[in-house]
Amino acid sequence: MIAKEKGKAIQRTARVAAVLYLMLFPAAFGLIYVPSRLVVPGDAAATASKIMASESLFRLGIVSNLLIAIVHIFVVLALYRLLKPVDKNMVSLMVIFGLAAVPIWMLGEVTQFAALMLLSGADYLKVFTAGQLQALVLLFLNMHESGLNIAQIFWGLWLFPMGYLVFKSRFLPGILGILLMIGCFGYVIQSFAAFLWPDFKVNIALFTAWGELLLPLWLLIKGVNVEQWEKRASESA
Repeated sequence: MIAKEKGKAIQRTARVAAVLYLMLFPAAFGLIYVPSRLVVPGDAAATASKIMASESLFRLGIVSNLLIAIVHIFVVLALYRLLKPVDKNMVSLMVIFGLAAVPIWMLGEVTQFAALMLLSGADYLKVFTAGQLQALVLLFLNMHESGLNIAQIFWGLWLFPMGYLVFKSRFLPGILGILLMIGCFGYVIQSFAAFLWPDFKVNIALFTAWGELLLPLWLLIKGVNVEQWEKRASESA
């Protein structure tokens, strides 16, 4: 009876991790959709005008990014519980890399709030001309993009220990672990390419991040092999 309840508990953990992981995908709203609608690369005046005309959308994008960052914390913790029996050192590395991205990501939203403040029309900003304010807005938005590229390094790095753990787990398909490790290199290469070659616009992660979709879908639909998970847990005890 105890073993049966333990099995149900770990399946619940697997499905909670899956649901939380899938909740990260709407991050595309604040990270991709909103900037594509409001930011005009190289045109400070047009960008400022679009933000002022759609301030609610801009603010919604910021809130979306903050909420997704919070959800990411719970994803890390759920996967920690699920994968801990495989290798305690690697699961600790996964948690460190996974959580390291969160403060970088959240603090980066300060630059977006700064852009809004510059467009607020406050009296203390009258020392700047309209053109100067618009240029500063675009500067802060470019800083925000650079901050996301830094956070993306850790989004990639945490996938390598996670992929290793999944590959070695025996209670999840090894192919999912391989795909996750490939995803690691996609994010990391894309981040450093953005710093070294600013005009590099290829989104490598679109081609390498399949493991991040397939893992939560597997956990949600199939769950884990409880018998193998319990063997792992007893081995690591």
